[in-house]
Amino acid sequence: MTISEQVDELLKAYNTNCPFKLAKFLGIQIVHEQLGNTLGYYNRRFRVKVIHINENLDEYRKIFVCAHELGHALLHPEANTPFLKTNTFFSTEKIEREANEFAVHLLFSKENGHISEADLLLKYGLIFS
Repeated sequence: MTISEQVDELLKAYNTNCPFKLAKFLGIQIVHEQLGNTLGYYNRRFRVKVIHINENLDEYRKIFVCAHELGHALLHPEANTPFLKTNTFFSTEKIEREANEFAVHLLFSKENGHISEADLLLKYGLIFS
C-alpha cells in the first residue's frame, strides 16, 4: 500500500486530517517540550508511542511537525531516528522523506483544496523544488 493510500484510509476512517486528533484516536501521546533546535521527534518505549514537539514553534510548524512525526509512528514504528543519526552510520534519508510525504498527503489532501507554494512557505516554512 502506498503512503497516499494509507493517508486516504486514515482520512476515511477518522474524517479528519488534523494530526493531533489522529494521534489521539490512535493512542499516540503528544508532548510539547523545550527541544532547542530540534523541531520534534517520535519514539516508542514499552509499546507507548510518543510524538515530541518543540513548544517554541509557531502553530503551523507544530501542525506540520506533528504530521511528520505521525508519519514515523505509522510508517516506521520501530525506528528511532535520533538514535540512528547519533550512534550509527545508518542513513535515515529514506524514512525522513517518507515521513515528509505522509505529512504532505495528510495536510494537503484533496478534501482541503489546492494549496499554493506561497501558502507552503508562509504557513509551514516549506517549499519543494
